[in-house]
Amino acid sequence: MEEKRVVITGLGAVTPIGNDVKTMWDNVVEGNSGIDYLTRLNTEDFPAHVAAEVKDFDPSHYIDKKDVRKMDLFTQYAVVASKMAVEDANLTIDEKNADRVGVWIGSGIGGMQTYEDQMRKFINKGYKRVSPFFVPMMIPDMAAGQVSIQLGAKGINSCTVTACASGANSIGDAFKAVQRGDADYMITGGTEAPITNMAFAGFSSMKALTFNEDPKTASRPFDQNRDGFVMGEGAGIMVIETLESALERGATIYGEIVGYGSTGDAYHITAPAEDGEGAARAMKQAIEDANLSPNEIDYINAHGTSTELNDKYETQAIKAVLGEHAQHVAISSTKSITGHLLGAAGGVESVIAAKTIADSTIPPTMNYETPDPECDLDYVPNEARRQDVNVVMSNSLGFGGHNVALIFKKYDK
Repeated sequence: MEEKRVVITGLGAVTPIGNDVKTMWDNVVEGNSGIDYLTRLNTEDFPAHVAAEVKDFDPSHYIDKKDVRKMDLFTQYAVVASKMAVEDANLTIDEKNADRVGVWIGSGIGGMQTYEDQMRKFINKGYKRVSPFFVPMMIPDMAAGQVSIQLGAKGINSCTVTACASGANSIGDAFKAVQRGDADYMITGGTEAPITNMAFAGFSSMKALTFNEDPKTASRPFDQNRDGFVMGEGAGIMVIETLESALERGATIYGEIVGYGSTGDAYHITAPAEDGEGAARAMKQAIEDANLSPNEIDYINAHGTSTELNDKYETQAIKAVLGEHAQHVAISSTKSITGHLLGAAGGVESVIAAKTIADSTIPPTMNYETPDPECDLDYVPNEARRQDVNVVMSNSLGFGGHNVALIFKKYDK
């Protein structure tokens, strides 16, 4: 069976640095951080005091108010970003194509705020006060479910839950669905709204978050003084479709998805495998799937969490896969600007990868001040770089040993 070419025709985003793709991208290029002091929670309850919160979000422009009340925030982010992406793709979903339009949106945690709110009601007032919408608001697949309902997409409908790799896995799985002919269009990406008391407490307790008090320098991927990640929230969604349908519609093509690698560490529930062995296999798989050589990678949007082990082992993995070319490839972590959006990270970073190709601009790694001898590659420090970019690899790694690499390529007829 002939594999179909898959292209990106629509982008949508809700992020700490902008609630639309243009604003987000302008801030990425300028290095304007969305990280600030935590306002959503009582900071006195936690040792970490900074976060990357979505600001000025108003779902009512895209969702009826009565429907908003039945959606957790992570679902609202997904629906809004999805409607933006479909609008950007100029895609009409109707009875002619609805059963060929699928949705695949990942979330690592799902409706954490809904869970906490309803648990409080149960403890204080008993089961009768728990909302009948509790379960369908909380479960991670409801972002994909609600996007399908809101847009009338009747094709394959799914959600990949692989912690911080959820968004990337979902895009890879959606890519394969289109490539093998299971759908003509997919609305895909990741979404997360984890800035809640229990989620913040859990990540604080495991000492995964930075305790740096300065929002401007808190997220510092690959820098020797990094000490943990900054929790963020939001959604990144793209519309992907067959090249045939895109050309037939006269759609704008941001780029092409050409490779997907997904592996497991079989090592530890939170720590990455030593030397980045699992991440290296995912990258190698993606390059082979794309039918490219390692030397053809122009830019890597790294997972780059600003944690000690991730940044060191991801660097080692890049060296293992790219060999000598690792010294010449541009690498950056946009988490230095957006914070770490957990299950939404791969979705937002894939949107950034598409914009990198379309705009010939490589985003910077902000706050890179003190080089780490174990992280000694070109991390595009502190300033965006104008450069023609033909091939981008985007890495996402998650608790449980999940490793994902996606490869995007400039569209060439």
